[in-house]
Amino acid sequence: MERLDDVLGYQNMKIYQNSDYFSFSLDSIFLANYASIRKRDSKIVDFCTGNGVVPLILSRRTDKPIIGVEIQPKLAELASKSVSYNHLESQISILCQNVKTFSMEHLNEFDVVLCNPPYFKIEDQSTFNESYEKMVARHEVLITLEDICDCAKKVLKDNGNLILVHRSDRLMEILSIFRKYHIEPKKIKFLYETIEKESTLVLIEGQKCGKVGLKVECPLIQYELNGKETHEYHELQKEVRV
Repeated sequence: MERLDDVLGYQNMKIYQNSDYFSFSLDSIFLANYASIRKRDSKIVDFCTGNGVVPLILSRRTDKPIIGVEIQPKLAELASKSVSYNHLESQISILCQNVKTFSMEHLNEFDVVLCNPPYFKIEDQSTFNESYEKMVARHEVLITLEDICDCAKKVLKDNGNLILVHRSDRLMEILSIFRKYHIEPKKIKFLYETIEKESTLVLIEGQKCGKVGLKVECPLIQYELNGKETHEYHELQKEVRV
């Protein structure tokens, strides 16, 4: 069922969601807040934008144009409705298009690419007890990690940045594919639910044709052992306006 929800930590911002298709997760909020947005960055694109939460949050961090690309019509429609509801049509454009097609039409055009991609490979033992929309959002059915990096290389200007949120257990693969497509890893941040648990997510930023030099940042731990939110996690949820 379609519903209109608040965006965590953002006053006067709403987003259309449908749990039968897709609901945004904290992963996307982490991604939108982590991305480096430089003053010189004039064009931004969010691959696999889903229902558009990343462009919505980015609109509070920059006044530059943002494009969200989503292949699934139902999700793209939700994203467009959210853009209209928040009166952001002059800044955010939602395109219902395959990222691979989009990348061939916009060579060397963007300063920043963001992506919260499907996390899971399709393997012989893969099972899908979910809707088609959720399957496509979670599994590499229509686009793979390598496809994402290839497309990012095509659309990015030299020294443009690609920022991903992904599973920590695929980090070595991510680093290898980044370099295969001439995107130099520049900074990494591991995410933990608590200090006693293993990291399940990682944020990574790379620069097209960038110089060698990787910074491993302090981790983000969401909760203290007593269940209380950590200061960093609490601050991350606060709205930052340009």
